[in-house]
Amino acid sequence: MAHQVLQDQIKDLILRLDLSAGDALPTEAELAARLNVGRNSVREAIKALQAVGIVEVRRGLGMYVGTMSLGSLVDELTFHTRITLRDGRSGLAELTEVREALESGLAQRMITRQQRPDLAELSQVLDTMEAEARAGRISPAVDRLFHEVLFRPLGNTLVSRLLGAFWDTYHQLEHELTPPEEPPLAILERHRAIHKAIEAADPTATASAMAAHFAGVRNRLAAPPT
Repeated sequence: MAHQVLQDQIKDLILRLDLSAGDALPTEAELAARLNVGRNSVREAIKALQAVGIVEVRRGLGMYVGTMSLGSLVDELTFHTRITLRDGRSGLAELTEVREALESGLAQRMITRQQRPDLAELSQVLDTMEAEARAGRISPAVDRLFHEVLFRPLGNTLVSRLLGAFWDTYHQLEHELTPPEEPPLAILERHRAIHKAIEAADPTATASAMAAHFAGVRNRLAAPPT
């Protein structure tokens, strides 16, 4: 039996059994009996499903339905983007364009739906960002936290994971880019402008603040790689 067919059958079985992420799967022997195949075939199919995060194998404990992860996407994006940097192109610019379209649209949706981030928490993140800026460098972790807090009210876990995948890809390649030309305090002010526009529920100001923020990112990407 073709491996792909068996993989599809295991996925169908997970759905038929009404299993959710983290739930235990039948054993290899049980799967082999249910699907009328050999255990070696089941083992190979499980390895393939494990590679894409559908199945999680816990040594000594058994097999479980995997939780959603975009780790393989990050690996693929990082690898192919590194190739574009080597060839004198910038796949990161394309990635940034997608991220900008997503974040700008989400910010406008928050205003339309009258959803607000935790403005007090966002202010605390900005205070930390300011302390780092005055020390000479804003850390990727704090920059990322700002965007996570900003979009948390949407309650969309896929959005959170997708934006996280963009961040992970970007920062795996950060050492291959030139340092930002903008002073840290200028980067801080771009984030403050987003905070202010969202707080005021001003769609025009929000669009402008987002555009200015990503213009700074694109300027860095336009510089020759290190």
